[in-house]
Amino acid sequence: MTKNTPQSEPAFDRLMAEKMPADSRQARQLARRKMITEAVMAEGTMRIEDLTDKFGISLMTVHRDLDELVSLGLLRKTRGIVSAAPTNLIESSDIYRSSRQVAEKRAIAQKAMEFIEPGQAVFLDDSTTVWQMVHLLEQKTPLTVLTNSLLMINELKEVREIALIALGGQFFNWCNAFMGRMTRSQIAEVRADTFFVSMSAIANDVVYHQSPEMVETKRAMMASSERSILLADHTKFDQRALHSFASLTEFDTVIVDDNTTPEHIERMRDKGINVEIAKTE
Repeated sequence: MTKNTPQSEPAFDRLMAEKMPADSRQARQLARRKMITEAVMAEGTMRIEDLTDKFGISLMTVHRDLDELVSLGLLRKTRGIVSAAPTNLIESSDIYRSSRQVAEKRAIAQKAMEFIEPGQAVFLDDSTTVWQMVHLLEQKTPLTVLTNSLLMINELKEVREIALIALGGQFFNWCNAFMGRMTRSQIAEVRADTFFVSMSAIANDVVYHQSPEMVETKRAMMASSERSILLADHTKFDQRALHSFASLTEFDTVIVDDNTTPEHIERMRDKGINVEIAKTE
């Protein structure tokens, strides 16, 4: 199935452009593999068992699909986890995730700026929602920004009146960020006013993510901040992921968009959670 093709035509684009075969079984297989690829791109990393639930297929079938996608250089499997391979798919994955719910993310980011004052030090995580805050930060300078996101480091490194503290450590291709023991050690040595964070899933008022390294790194940021603010668009609710990060009650503020159901908002407020609603245009 692999072919010699020009470098300018990445494997992901070829897979998505591939025409459906006449055979119905093969057509279902190709459609499923496309959806698996997009699902992994959307989350960055997923537990293989969760793919069986998501697509209603057997573990044997999902492994067969993943083996084919691995052979194409699109995905990578390790210890029951599948993630975007360290190829040009990483860039596609970032673009794909950042292009979802753009209006909601921008509105949430704009609302989050109300919680920043000049002179403060802020942790910014590597999420695509928090990323939307980056181009707004000049409005609140001077600031100290601490981040483990390579994308944010590159974006902010030459911004005047922003003192940038880049948190290093082990680099993870799938999220373009530094995480792990060395990163957490650096985080423990500093103290910030506010931590801005977003995660992939919220279920039963608990925030989750598939990556244990990401959860541990963000927990360290939370512990080193005076207050923590969660940025969550409406698609994050009632989603599943493997590792718990924190209860919603542990955040000082939760910012959601105005497409979030009233039931979710009322339930959170009934629990004493400070919920701010960002209005989309």
